[in-house]
This record gives sequence, C-alpha cells and structure tokens, in this order.
Amino acid sequence: MGVRGLQGFVGSTCPHICTVVNFKELAERHRNKHPGGTPTIVVDAMCCLRYWYTPESWICGGQWREYFSALRDFVKTFTAVGIKLVFFFDGMVEQAKRDEWVKRRLKNNREISRIFHYIKSHKEQPGRNMFFIPSGLAIFTRFALKTLGQETLCSLQEADYEVASYGLQNNCLGVLGEDTDYLIYDTCPYFSIGDLCLESLNTVMLCREKLCESLGISLADLPLLACLLGNDIIPEGMFESFRYKCLSSYTSVKENFDKKGNIILAVADHISKVLRLHQGEKKLEEMLPLGPNKALFYKGVASYLLPGQISPWFFQKPKGLITLDKQVVSMNSDPESEQEVPMCTDPESKQGVPMCTDPESKQGVPVCTDPESKQGVLMCTDPESKQGVPVCTDPECKQGVLVCTDPESKQGVPVCTDPESKQGVPICIDQESKQGVPMCTDPESKQGVPMCTDPESKQGVPMCTDPESKQGVPMCTDPESKQGVPMCIDPESKQGVPVCIDPESKQGVHSKSKQEVPMCTHTEIKQKLPLGADPEFELEAPMCTDPAVKQQDLMNMEPEVKQVTMVSDPEILKVARAQHVQAESYLVYNIMSSGEIECSNTLEDALDQALPSQAFVYRPVRQRVYSLLLGDGRDGTSTCPTVKEWFVYSGNPLRHPDLVRPLQMNIPGGTPNLKLLWLNQEPGIQGRRLDALLGCFDLSSSREELQAVENPFKALCCLLIYLFVQVDTLCLEDLHAFIAQALCLQGKSTVQLADLQLDYIDPRAVQLGSLLVRGLTTLVLVNSACGFPWRMSDFMPWNVFDGKLFHQKYLQAEKGYTVEALVEQNRSRLTKFHTLKSVVCKACVKENRRIISRQLWRSHQPGRWGRQGSGSHRTSSGYSRAGQGQHWRDQGPGNRQYEPDHWRRHSSSSGWSN
Repeated sequence: MGVRGLQGFVGSTCPHICTVVNFKELAERHRNKHPGGTPTIVVDAMCCLRYWYTPESWICGGQWREYFSALRDFVKTFTAVGIKLVFFFDGMVEQAKRDEWVKRRLKNNREISRIFHYIKSHKEQPGRNMFFIPSGLAIFTRFALKTLGQETLCSLQEADYEVASYGLQNNCLGVLGEDTDYLIYDTCPYFSIGDLCLESLNTVMLCREKLCESLGISLADLPLLACLLGNDIIPEGMFESFRYKCLSSYTSVKENFDKKGNIILAVADHISKVLRLHQGEKKLEEMLPLGPNKALFYKGVASYLLPGQISPWFFQKPKGLITLDKQVVSMNSDPESEQEVPMCTDPESKQGVPMCTDPESKQGVPVCTDPESKQGVLMCTDPESKQGVPVCTDPECKQGVLVCTDPESKQGVPVCTDPESKQGVPICIDQESKQGVPMCTDPESKQGVPMCTDPESKQGVPMCTDPESKQGVPMCTDPESKQGVPMCIDPESKQGVPVCIDPESKQGVHSKSKQEVPMCTHTEIKQKLPLGADPEFELEAPMCTDPAVKQQDLMNMEPEVKQVTMVSDPEILKVARAQHVQAESYLVYNIMSSGEIECSNTLEDALDQALPSQAFVYRPVRQRVYSLLLGDGRDGTSTCPTVKEWFVYSGNPLRHPDLVRPLQMNIPGGTPNLKLLWLNQEPGIQGRRLDALLGCFDLSSSREELQAVENPFKALCCLLIYLFVQVDTLCLEDLHAFIAQALCLQGKSTVQLADLQLDYIDPRAVQLGSLLVRGLTTLVLVNSACGFPWRMSDFMPWNVFDGKLFHQKYLQAEKGYTVEALVEQNRSRLTKFHTLKSVVCKACVKENRRIISRQLWRSHQPGRWGRQGSGSHRTSSGYSRAGQGQHWRDQGPGNRQYEPDHWRRHSSSSGWSN
C-alpha cells in the first residue's frame, strides 16, 4: 500500500521524522487552541482491520463477539479523553487501481493455499505470521462501529483521498492509518495505527515536513516523488530504468544505506537539482521519460491534490506566449510612424522584432504591422511553427488571442490551435461562458457556426446551445429541413444519433429504433477536478460525497462532470448514494452507478472440489438483486443490463471481470419497483419488502414457515435453507452444527468464547465457516436492495455465528454426538433446535432436497463425496425447481454465455479474451 519503498526508507534511513506523541496531550493542546472545538481523528478503517482483530483464533470464520468487544474498547478509550473518531471505509475500487487490486488478490490466493496446506499437515491454526483476516471483516466492522454510535462513512472512491480531504477541511487532529500515501498528501498530521498503544494512547507521528527536509525537496514535490517511485496507480516498474539513472549520477550515495534508500535519495536529488531548474517552463513529459504513460503519470500526480490545491509541476504557462526575461531589448525607428520604438530579439530567428508595452501586464510584447490598417498588432510565437503569429486582446479575459484573416471579410478573426491537427481554428466568443469556442463555416449560410471535437473521430462537429443547460450540444444537418439538429453518441455504434426534444421533460431522446430510449446521464453525480490539472490529459476526477449529507460536504463542487449510470431515476440514485455514503447499505450503489462490484479473497480450499466457491453459491442471489435494481430487460423497453463481477475464486486469473446478467424473479404479485420498496412508508409495504427479499433467495414458498421463526434466527434459517438447496454435499451433521452453535452462542460470554479449546482444525469446517459468513454479507446486500425488511442486527455475525464454537460443534457432530450433547444438555435450546431444524428441512423438501446423514450418504452413495462429485451444486439444470442457474463446476474462467441464467465471461467479440 502507498509509495513503494517509502515505509522501509523512513524506518531505516530517516527515523528522525517519526516522533512519539500522546493523543491525550494533543487533544488538550487542540482544545486550548480551538476553544469549543472537539478534537477529531479521521480513521482510515481499512488500514486498521489487522490492528483491531485481536482474537487469537482467525481460521474458523471469525471470533465476532471478541472482535466486537475489542472495537468497543478502542472507541471507549478515545471517547474517555474527549476525542471524536470519524471512520472511513473503501466504497469501491478505482479503475486506475484495479491492476494493483488484482495483484494483491492473486498474492492472497497463494497465501491461502499455503494456509490450507499447513492445516492439512498440522491440523492446527498457523502462526500469526500467516494471519489472514476473516471474510467479511471490513463489511461487518462498518455496522459494528455504527452500532457503537460512531460516525462511519463509506467512500465513493479509494478512501485515502476522502480521509485526507476530510482531515484537511475539518481541521482534524490527524489521520490515523498505516499508508505512506498520507505522507504525500498535504493534509493534517499522520499517525501510525501500527505503533498505537491503546493503554497509554501513545503512537508515532510521521512528519512530512521533516521528510522533505531530509530529501531536500518541498511539500509540493512529494506527489511527483511518489509517482516516480511507484504507487497504487503507477506500477513500480514503469520508471525503474529512470531511477537507476538517477542513482548512477547521484554523487552522495550513502554506503550504510540500503539500495532502495539510496534510490529514493537519488530521485529526490534529481527533482531538486535537475527538474526544478525548468519548473514552470517545460512540461513534465519534456523532462521525464513518460512516453505513452503520460496521461497515467499526470493522473497519479493529480490524485494527491486535495480540493483547492495545485501542483507547480502542472505546466501553467499560457500556450503561445513568449517571455522576455532573457531577451535583449534595443531601440529602432518605425518606418511608418518615424518614431523610436523598442526592439527585442526573437530567440528563434535571432532577428530584431518591434515591441510595445502590454497595458494589462505592463511588460513588453512583440508587435508586427497589419498590412490592411498599417497599424501595429501584438504577436506571439506559435509553439509548433516557431514563427510569430498576430494576436488580439479578448475584451472578456483581457488576454491575447491568436488571429487570422477571414478570406471573405478580409478582417482578423480570433483563432485557437486544434490539439489534434496542430493547426489554427477560428473561434467565436460564447455569450454564456465568455470563452472562445472553435467554429466552422456552415456551407448553407456561409456563416460561422460553433463546433466541438467528436471524441471518436477527433474531428470538429458543429454544435448548438442547449436552452436548458446553456451548454454546447453536437448537431448534424437534417437532410429534409437542411437545418441543424442536436445529436448524441450512440453507445453501441459510437456514432452520432439525432436527438429530438421531449416536450414533457425538455430533454433529448434519440430514436435509433421505433422506441425512444432516454439517455442515462445525470447531473446529480458531480465530480471534482484537481485544480491546476492540465485538461489535455483527461484526468479522472475524484468523486466527492453526497452534498445532502452535511458532514460529508468535503468539496466545493466546482466543475460539474456528467456520469453515465446504470439507473436513470435521479431520485432513486440519490437515495442509494446517501445510504452508501452513510455506510447503511452494501454494494447497492456500486451496482446502480457503475455496474461493477468486487469481492476479495475467502478462506477456500482450491483443492477441495466437493465444496463450491462462495462466488458461485451466491451468484443466483446477486443475479436476482440485479434484476430488482436494474431490471432484467424482459419488458422489451430496454436492453438487458450486465454487471461486471470481480470475484475471487479458484482458477480465476482476474484478467477480466465476469459479465453477469440479471435473473428473473418469482415474486407473488410481480416484482415491485424501487420507489415502492424504498420511499413508500405505508404499513403494508413492509410485507412487499419481505416478498422481494425471499424472492431474491427464491424462497417465496417458505414465507409462512420463516415468519414463525423468532429473531435473530429468522435470517439464519433463510440462509441455511438456501445453502442446503444449493449445495447438495452439505449433510445433516453440517446442519446440526450450524444450528447448535447459533443457539449456544446466545448464552455464552466473550470470555467463555475466547477460552474455547479445539481438539484440532478441520479444513472442510474452515471453508464452511467462511461460506456461512459470506452468506451473511449477501443478506446485507439483499436486505439493503429490498428496503430493509429485516433488522440488520439479525444477521450481524456476533449475534448468530462464532467461528470456534461452530468448529467445536462440527467436530462433535462428526464424532456422532447426540443433539442433546450439541446443545449442551439445555432443554430450552433443544426445543428451539428441533423447531429450527424442522423449518429448514421442510423448506428443502419443497425444493426436492432431502438432507441426509453423512454416514447414510457414505453407505448408499460411495464416491459422491470425492473431488469430482457431479451433483454438489443444486443450481444445475435439473435440480433447481425453476431450472435456473448453472452448475458451479461449469462457471469457471473460459465459459461463454450460459442460458438460462444469462451470465458469461467477456467474449472475444467484445474486445476481451476468454
């Protein structure tokens, strides 16, 4: 995470930038300096998960009660000294960081493989050096902190940018995390979570000013240094040869420093002694070997610029103007006016050029003589041809504008340089923005018409002004009326399509077919471009959070950038966005906005093919959620949407996402719309929400039985029914273990759970524990999408699951323990056990799934428990009641579109390889 090699460099080469501080003392100083203010620490929660997870056992699916207790102690400690905590979680993976995300997931796969190898060899949990955080830890930590009354926020991009922005704009005490990117951001102080002693509240503060002093650079140089060293956006190997060139020319190599340390010193030295000489005069690509990576590099530098900040490394000098700093100024006689005029030397031609004083800047500016008026006209140097070009003064911006002579009127016309053709293009002044707009000549009227650049063809296209938005819209000529007609870009053909104006909405709709399809572009989603960024590089702007949420008003929404979303209803999208930001939902906004989701690694044994990956087990549920949120395209008014899934499972190289289509839902009374589920507060709507939830699990037929189950076991029973219908290698002993641990959990203290001792660790039980926890995260998704028919607390793992307790019950059931022994001879638990078991078994029978004992299975079905068992996933055609779904063994990489569940890998026709 963060800048490559910087963490080690700080520890070994620059330890003096690390200072031990005490949070209690810092809070006192803050209160004295800001009376009435509350000392606030903004926490990068994703960096803290390993620190927070203190339970000794981590292999069995998670010690959630113990973990919740540890979080509560953490919060209490800071609250006791008057410090407010604000927690940020990653809400999505930015495209620029996808490669790094994939790289880490594949690395985690190798770690998990070693963990299972160790378990099989030693029948015990590996040491902390092989620690792997339990599945779903980040998701459930959000809800745990909200339960503890903490302000918990979910980012609309990588969390580190929003953490740094929040800390800067809210005058926070500091950022608490473990990411060297916080040494690069120019924000509040950065504190290490790894060095925090909770008892004393001592930790280490890393000072970016001291780092700059050690490196001989300024704070504004840190983003450039980070990108040259490599970070989550810039691959480490991109500038490897450049760094070694810096090292070879570096004259102050420290023999006692390691190689990486000397490289960082050498690159910093190159920035301070070589690059800074030309800062503001040359672009970075003229000073660095950026090559084809120019846009990515600029994006990397800009990613560190917080709202209101600029980088001196972005070329700010106006194009086409020459400076007179180093020119020799002399006097000469003007032959027309017979007056002495100042002269300057053109650096290209080495000849004298007359000049006059610019009234705005008070500096000398070269002039030439207009052949028509015989008067002096200001000129500048064209950067392409290196020749003098006349300019006129724009009355609005008071800056010089290039001019050319109109062959029709013989008058000077302002021009700008086309970045593609490098040629001058006439411009006119937009009355709304007061800025120059390129124009072309209408062949019909012979008059100038404003134009814009088509992103596909890179050619000029005439445009007109939208009366509603006051913005330019591309247009084409109607062959019938010979008049200009607005057009939009068809996403399928990438070509311009004429647009007609809907008299009701006043918005454009294009009609590629007989049906008019409205565009799904929204101005609700606004993005913030870093100030000072060169627009030539089309930097991907960081998104800010919901302006409706006061505490999340992180940025002044300056430039408005339209974002195409999967859902066209702005009201619904706004609700989804607000719930996402407030960490109240899971994945819903990602699906509706970008149509792309991801799920990290799960403790699954790649060599045990008798149990399917959780990615496949819960895929039909996700497909029905997609249908609920996006539609399934069966109404004929729209195409069937596709969601990109980046899910980690054995054999998936993660080169491309899986393209997954919605699965039609079977809900009594039809599928309700989102406005009904999310916004309608009438009493009867809660029942419709429950219908939708059960419909996502395809368990509408079990509604009455589940309604009779008490909380918090209702959600657990729903999940168990789904699991046992889907995976037919699950047996009666597994069901007994799941139910018994949930019942026994209710009567155990955190200390009792921590003291549990296991005879040994079973690899199958490890995977089953992770499978159930991933099911609980799926319940969070479904409950969010359906408008929260159930309380979230009912499927929080600290209420229904404990890893060690489940493992204990699993081992006992395997040994043939009676049900009475499994529930620890408690009569009340025994009654509930039989009730819950009956609900699950009856529901499974309705789905043609009879749960039998493993002993019975082994005697009657030899071989079915082997690796190549063919019937282990109930969604395969012929097993599922609706015949929908696909056998999990057939869902691996390389498979093409499958009917009827409509999911497929990227096909070669779409530009992706299988």
